[in-house]
Amino acid sequence: MTSPFDPSAHLSRRGVLGTAAGAALAATVFERPSGAAPPSASQSSQAARVAAAHPCRKSINLWAFPYPQRMNLEQCLRLAKDAGFDAVELNYDLESDLSPRHGTAEYVAIRRLAETIGIGISGVCSFLFWPYPLTSNDPEKRARGLELAGRITACAHDLGTENVLVVPGAVCIPWRTDHEPVPNDVCLARAREAVGRLVPDAERLGVKLNMENIFFNGFLMTPQEMADFVDGFGSDHVKVHFDTGNIMMYQYPEHWIRILGPRIQNVHLKEFTKKGTDTSLESFRPLLDGTTNWPAVMQAFTDVGYRGHLTFEYFHPFEHYPEALVFQTSDSLDRLLGRKTYVPS
Repeated sequence: MTSPFDPSAHLSRRGVLGTAAGAALAATVFERPSGAAPPSASQSSQAARVAAAHPCRKSINLWAFPYPQRMNLEQCLRLAKDAGFDAVELNYDLESDLSPRHGTAEYVAIRRLAETIGIGISGVCSFLFWPYPLTSNDPEKRARGLELAGRITACAHDLGTENVLVVPGAVCIPWRTDHEPVPNDVCLARAREAVGRLVPDAERLGVKLNMENIFFNGFLMTPQEMADFVDGFGSDHVKVHFDTGNIMMYQYPEHWIRILGPRIQNVHLKEFTKKGTDTSLESFRPLLDGTTNWPAVMQAFTDVGYRGHLTFEYFHPFEHYPEALVFQTSDSLDRLLGRKTYVPS
């Protein structure tokens, strides 16, 4: 029986959506009802200016795919390419294609596979910073976390990407019952020590250690704290991985962006809704199905000169027709970037 999505029969890159995405950097795609008049010169000019203002690259995290249960890594990369993405963000864990069980040879092979498909690797991130926090009260967990962070950094280098997402510490981890709260000052001291120990290898390998803002972990709760933490290392290889959704409950991403400015090296676009009271991963939504002020966020990225990847991060692949989420997200990103504009009749 054929599944709703057959990865072996992936869509042609010559398809309509792929063509539109491939041309997006050069022109705005206008969508008009059948028989409607073409856009006016002023509308075309305005849309072109918007498109030119957002030269960022479209990326999607592998967690949005049914990997590895229903699709292997190559099928995910090909689907992302067919949907019009420029890159995919990969995840390091204990058992996947990116794990301590693998090394340089396997990662170079993945890099070459991505190059053959024609899609980039925007960075590497991992959930392993939660079971093995760099600031844990348990010295064995801290040591294991530091070891894994070093492995992730080397993996990123072998994959040919310069971006590693780092969770530098946690005062609390609400979703884990095995984490003992860490006093704020102790957390800060341990985080500085841990990241400082990672910097020499990151500099040697040409990899950026990008600190992610979390908020739910009770650490680096304001953009000023994040800026001071990053600046304290005096290294161009310690930057920020800014996540729009992680602060949405009480703060506003457009404010953080302007304060962090050129420190931002990589970005997660995580949609969040303030309409509910859920604080779990269920509070994150498909892109545009939330309460984020996206025009303000995109203007802030333009104002600070950010030109890197914008990566959609989501943890719930669609159970049926999982490719739909990938194509919907690509379309939504095109609209955020001004690459698609609907002109009503």
